[in-house]
Amino acid sequence: MQRIRRSRLRVTLGPADPNLTPRAGLRLVAELDRVLGITASIDAHVGPTTVRRRGLPAGQLVVAMAETMLAGGDFMADLDTQRGDLAGAPLRAVAEIPASTTFIGRTKAFDDEVFSGIEEAMGELVQEWFARLDDKKRDRLVGVRPTIDLDPTDVETYGTKKEGMAWNHAGQRVGRPHPAVWAEAGVVLAADLGSGTSDPRPQAPALIARAMAALPGGLARPITRCDSGFFDKDVAVAALSNGADFAIVAKRNPATWRACRGIEEASWQVARGMDAEVAECHYRPAGWPEATRCVVRRVRVEADELKGDPRSRRRRTIDPNQLTLLEAGGLGAAYAYSFILTSLDWPPVELEAWFRQRALVEEKIKDAKLGAALRHLPSGFAAVNRTWMWSAFLALNISTWLQSLTGADTGPHGRAHGKRLRRELIAVPARVLHHAHGLVLRVAPEHRSGVFADTWATLGSFSTFAGP
Repeated sequence: MQRIRRSRLRVTLGPADPNLTPRAGLRLVAELDRVLGITASIDAHVGPTTVRRRGLPAGQLVVAMAETMLAGGDFMADLDTQRGDLAGAPLRAVAEIPASTTFIGRTKAFDDEVFSGIEEAMGELVQEWFARLDDKKRDRLVGVRPTIDLDPTDVETYGTKKEGMAWNHAGQRVGRPHPAVWAEAGVVLAADLGSGTSDPRPQAPALIARAMAALPGGLARPITRCDSGFFDKDVAVAALSNGADFAIVAKRNPATWRACRGIEEASWQVARGMDAEVAECHYRPAGWPEATRCVVRRVRVEADELKGDPRSRRRRTIDPNQLTLLEAGGLGAAYAYSFILTSLDWPPVELEAWFRQRALVEEKIKDAKLGAALRHLPSGFAAVNRTWMWSAFLALNISTWLQSLTGADTGPHGRAHGKRLRRELIAVPARVLHHAHGLVLRVAPEHRSGVFADTWATLGSFSTFAGP
């Protein structure tokens, strides 16, 4: 049989279509801005930042950068790329995107008053979003005690001349964002930006007060949850003074080891959801509130699991007496211990299982870095980097607000993180056509139905923000 040879399809690159945009999904951000008043709230709290009536106000600068991050921008130069998308300009929340040089020139003059205004606006936006939630989601948040997670994260930078950066214990030159996150809602309430040598403890009382003020009304008594970097009585007192309870990881010291050795063997209970045991010991550091309790978790460590490196973190979690016997061969196994100081009266097993949910805030920080470009601080100016940080946290909150209001987070895969959010809702190619004094978007069939179309339709049903 003779084979019929077909010619290879010839593909040519035609002229550019000025009506095409690769980021039509930013219209969803613009609609969210219409519903919540994101730009208007920031501008109202910050006030004018220029002497002359020209240039973008602070709200549009921050929202423009947040939109750029949501669309995949990693550097300030990506503002210029997005600025060149003329077809997509009328779809965005900020149509007239500033040049990267303009953004730097404007934001490097921002002072503490401006950043306080941005943070206050974020709290107002959280409250507006909470009021707009459907009854089921709002009742779910009202039905549990809100947790405020404090968890600084190091962001490595390069170059010795960047303002506000310092070397951390790992030998990296870093900036250190300190976000306060409402864990159950997944939103950032307040934040500071320090350096690699910034001790988070002196900043914590004020950060706690600002985060509490940003919570919506009608919630139960909050809880402040912190790692050992916040092991300080002033942090515990600040939580109680602001109407919250506290749960703080205690640093291991001779006093904790003495208290731990006094726990009777019969007092240990099986932990929930992990191979560990939990008990309570009599330990309250000097000056801590009278109601302070200490809950202890221990995890069995076999001798062959212990690394020989004296710098190993696991070695520091083992009772020094047990560690000596383990290294000498006198024990086949020992226990690694963790200590939680708290004002909560919950049973030890319940409290320890709840405390492990701190992984939620670590997940949000990871999303801020990988999904919203907080993995670096690109400018040599401290004020520009603070603006960058707040733009990343705003992008993170916009992701949460957008998906929770429209039900996009209720599908089989749950709430989308940065990359999936971009693929499904933001980086949607479309042809933008003018028709009957309006705009018509023509998207691919895969976006005409499904999560993008559903999110579009749901946002359109919300009323417009009435004003700050």
